[in-house]
Amino acid sequence: MTDKRIDSLHEVFAAAMAEIAARVARLPAPTPTHDASSAPARIALAYSGGLDSAVLLRLAHRYAQDQHIALHAFHIHHGLSPNADQWLEHCRQTCAALDIAFDSRRVALVNRDDSGTEEAARIARYAALGALCVEHNVPLLLTAHHLDDQAETVLLQLLRGSGVAGMSGMDCANRAPDMLGDASLVIARPLLALSRSTLEQYARAQGIGHVDDESNSDPRYARNALRHQVMPALAACFPGYQQRFARTAQHAQAAQRLLVEMAAQDFAACRSGDALTVDGIRRLGADRADNMLRYWFSLRGIRMPSTAWLHELRKQLLQAQADAQLCVTHADCHIRRHRERVYITRRYDDDCSEVEPVAFKWNGESSLPFPSFHGSLYFDAAETGIDADWLRGKSCTLHYRQGGERLKLAANRPTKSLKYHYQAMDIPAWERERLPMVSSGGKLLFAAGLGMDCALLAEASATKICLRWQADEQ
Repeated sequence: MTDKRIDSLHEVFAAAMAEIAARVARLPAPTPTHDASSAPARIALAYSGGLDSAVLLRLAHRYAQDQHIALHAFHIHHGLSPNADQWLEHCRQTCAALDIAFDSRRVALVNRDDSGTEEAARIARYAALGALCVEHNVPLLLTAHHLDDQAETVLLQLLRGSGVAGMSGMDCANRAPDMLGDASLVIARPLLALSRSTLEQYARAQGIGHVDDESNSDPRYARNALRHQVMPALAACFPGYQQRFARTAQHAQAAQRLLVEMAAQDFAACRSGDALTVDGIRRLGADRADNMLRYWFSLRGIRMPSTAWLHELRKQLLQAQADAQLCVTHADCHIRRHRERVYITRRYDDDCSEVEPVAFKWNGESSLPFPSFHGSLYFDAAETGIDADWLRGKSCTLHYRQGGERLKLAANRPTKSLKYHYQAMDIPAWERERLPMVSSGGKLLFAAGLGMDCALLAEASATKICLRWQADEQ
């Protein structure tokens, strides 16, 4: 590769970074941990030590120097290869020679039997990379995915029977909170328009050293089988297929953006607080309803279900009797219907009927955690509430509903059963069983979701405390 072509490649990289910055500015902004809408003061890259990431390191190093941006390189040690320690040291020394900030993480793979080693390694790698970005306050993470990787991704998704989203391949920049663990982080791929052969030529011309991961030749991994057996045949019969696959991915990305835009409009039309209306879903028709439900799941960080599962969900939601206590189980949650509204609810691992009551005494704390009840009890200063001096040090018990409890919420209202209050306040049955209450001396003081018994409200001169239950985040 000539000096002129090398300079051209640096220009291509700079142009790709400019496109990434423009794309980031258009991304929906979450509650930010970092200001990713402006040019970052620092960037990071995933540096395995392989040829692709070694080229990315050198291109990013030049770019960071030109733009006066701090550059970090992050290496993830999976411990799968006997050479892993050597790779880590190679990466450390390379970054030291270039004066690039370097950090690494060792990860242990979980659920390897369920998802396979390749997928388990990918999940652990990105989670560790996200944690490193947060630790070093880096809003933008670069990866070395290139044109051939994009072609492999599109073909792999086709073989899996993926829809438009899968055929979209990899975008030049996107947020990936499910991968990186932080909704404000952006993952970007500045080499996506460059072929593997171009990277190899650059590495040879620049004398860039790199490591060779022996697992990249193992045909048991689907991507390796495509890379070493299928792609060479495609190249022989259809030269330049990578660029055509990339164009297909761009068309699919445009189609997916339109689907997301339509889904957002349909979601707004169907939304009722935290729920969706059954009538709204019914009016959409099958395809638009499924598109909107996928959008809802993505907003909640729920893994995408299969098409068959989604069709069955929609069928049950629309055809069940109005008074049916419908519950459809997903790996991450439950989908429930209540009074013509559809809810996504938490999936608990325990049975609330087996959770033992917990005795406690309040000694002035602002809150007390109760892990077995999946939440905390707060003690808020209030104008109307229990006498703080009366409550302090009193023997109390937190427990779930046991049957027969009654509560008087206001002086001008009669004492009623909890079932009556739940129905009056339109609290769904599945929420009632997870709403704890506080008793003392056999007297019910407080019921989560309802309030305190008015018989215990303090006189005007007393310091008052109002009890409040807060469930843990899902």
